[in-house]
Amino acid sequence: MPRVKVARKSTAIDMTAMCDVAFLLLTFFILTATARQPEPLPVDTPSSTTKAKQPSTNIAVITIGNGKVFFGVAEEAVRVRTLEKMSERYSYPFTAEEKERFSLMESFGVPIGNLKQVINVGNEQRLKPGFQTGIPIDSIGGQASELHYWILNSRYAAKELNNASLRFSIKGDSKEEYPTVKKIIDMLQKQEVNKFSFITALEGTD
Repeated sequence: MPRVKVARKSTAIDMTAMCDVAFLLLTFFILTATARQPEPLPVDTPSSTTKAKQPSTNIAVITIGNGKVFFGVAEEAVRVRTLEKMSERYSYPFTAEEKERFSLMESFGVPIGNLKQVINVGNEQRLKPGFQTGIPIDSIGGQASELHYWILNSRYAAKELNNASLRFSIKGDSKEEYPTVKKIIDMLQKQEVNKFSFITALEGTD
């Protein structure tokens, strides 16, 4: 007696649920992602073979290029507390709105007397070449420079808020003259900050 052959049917997989999950994940990442702001002082960092990554928290970056010095702190709360301490130091008040706007600025480079102007303009104007003239790094009348106090007060703010020592990185243009870099290093060492890093670009990459 011949066997009855059962007709074979091709397997079908319903991908509707998988597509829904993929779009939900994509939507989540788009809505929660933070866009990286353009740097107000673009620099061409020297190349290096070091592959150590820059930490994203508890770090301050001193950027040097075109004879200008910019300063930035990674954490928003530390930025605001540093601004408050600088406000007390120079008797230069800032409103709550200005502090909020400053907390969103990853880096800046102006004397404190011009900081309000930089805070209150739009991001496009703020990033225009030449708009920010750099933080003063020379002492005047026996008083330490403004950058000295930005560094000092950011350290106090980090210790106060995070109970941790703030780390520092120097991001210098590969064509920057050495005397400016040396001034920054001397400034850190006078505050007994003897451990800091240099930000470089990996060789063979842009």
